[in-house]
Amino acid sequence: MARDRNPNFLNGVPELLVLQLLKDREMYGYELVQAIQAATGETIVLGEGVVYPVLHMLEREGALRSRRQAVGGRSRIYYSLTPHGGLRLAEIAQSWSRIARAVAGVLGESRHA
Repeated sequence: MARDRNPNFLNGVPELLVLQLLKDREMYGYELVQAIQAATGETIVLGEGVVYPVLHMLEREGALRSRRQAVGGRSRIYYSLTPHGGLRLAEIAQSWSRIARAVAGVLGESRHA
């Protein structure tokens, strides 16, 4: 039931998760896919078809930088946060926190009804 785990309401969440996870260390795309799954206790499972477009968009907009590195005979592209990406993360995280508080308030009120 992937639909239950990833409702359409979460459209901006991949960007938030990618920025947050890249805040502390650089990662390559598939590593981010796995990190998102692990960090959310498998509640949010995003495929490479979601993560890579987000990475490319964030890089185009200057929120991320990338570097190519050969690893085990293969080439990987590692992404890291730029100062602009840090500012963007702060803005998105603040908005998300405000939305989460609002939803939590409604859920709390509905329990008392």
